[in-house]
Amino acid sequence: MSKTVKAPFNRSLSISKEEISKLIKQLLKIDKPVKAEKLYGKIIHQDIFDAINFMPDHFVDLLFVDPPYNLRKKFNGSVFKEMELQAYERWLDSWLKEMKRILKPDASIYICGDWKSSPAIYNIACKYFIVQNRITWEREKGRGSKHNWKNCSEDIWFFTVSDKFTFNIEDIKIKRKVLAPYKTDNGKPKDWQNDGEDNFRVTHPSNIWTDITVPFWSMPENTEHPTQKPEKLLAKIILASSNPGDLIFDPFLGSGTTAVTAKKLGRNFSGVEIDELFCCLTAKRLELAEKDKTIQGYDDGIFWERNTLSDRVKKNNRRR
Repeated sequence: MSKTVKAPFNRSLSISKEEISKLIKQLLKIDKPVKAEKLYGKIIHQDIFDAINFMPDHFVDLLFVDPPYNLRKKFNGSVFKEMELQAYERWLDSWLKEMKRILKPDASIYICGDWKSSPAIYNIACKYFIVQNRITWEREKGRGSKHNWKNCSEDIWFFTVSDKFTFNIEDIKIKRKVLAPYKTDNGKPKDWQNDGEDNFRVTHPSNIWTDITVPFWSMPENTEHPTQKPEKLLAKIILASSNPGDLIFDPFLGSGTTAVTAKKLGRNFSGVEIDELFCCLTAKRLELAEKDKTIQGYDDGIFWERNTLSDRVKKNNRRR
C-alpha cells in the first residue's frame, strides 16, 4: 500500500487499510478438491504450487501466464532472484507441467517473457503444448541503458493443447490511420474509408504489437504492481482465444488485469495470487469494473492505434 502523496493528475488506483480489511473477506483459499463452478469469479489468495493440487481437471478455456521473468525483481514484500538458465527452466517446468491437467482439450495458452526468459519458456512449454506463434509487443516505457540497446519489447508465446482451438480474427481487427489514401480509377477509396474525421483502414493484426500503452500514473487502471500488463493487451488475447462465458485463468494474477479484462468482456475468470495487497487491488478493480467497462484503446469492437482514439475523444469533447 503506497504511503506517498499523489501528484494532482495522478489517477493510479490506491487502496486504504479500511478497504483491505473489507476486500480480504472476498478472497478464497482452497485446501481440498473443488468443483470448477466454485472457482468462477474468485481470487485465490494462495501459492499456486499449493492451490493447483485442489483444482479440477479440464476446466480452463484460456490460460494467461505472466510469471516472474528471469531477473531480480521485488514484488511488494517478496523478491524473485535471477537464476542460471537451466535453473530457471526447471522452475518453469515445476509449475507449467501441472497446468496441462486443468486445461480443456481445445484450450489456448499465452506465456509472457522478456528477451532473457523467452528461450526458456519456449523450451519448456514445447514439452507439453503445440507452439502456434510468438507475439512481440513494444513497451512504450523501455528501460534505458548507457552501454546497450534500450530494452523496449517483450514476448508472449502462444501455445495450444491441440490443433483444435478458438481464434476469433474478426474480434481483434485494428483501425489504422491511412497517411497516403489511394483511390481507384473511378475515384473511390481503395481498401480504406473516411469516418468523418480521418482516413482509416480496418486491418488484420500481426504478431508485432506497437499499439500498446504500458499503464502509468495518469491512467486509472495503473496500480503499484511493478510488472502490470495493460488491459488492452489482455483484451486482444481474450477476444482472440476465448468466447463469451469461457473461463480465463491466471496463476500469477498480480493486481488483476486478466480478471478485470475478462469481466469487462463477458468472460468467466479465476486467478491465483500469493500477495495479499495485490489480491485486494484486484478485488477493488473488479468492483470498479461493474460500472466502468471501458478499455483504453478499444472501442466499438475495434482496436485503435496508440493515442489515436484518445485524440478522437478529445476532439469530440471540444465540440460539445
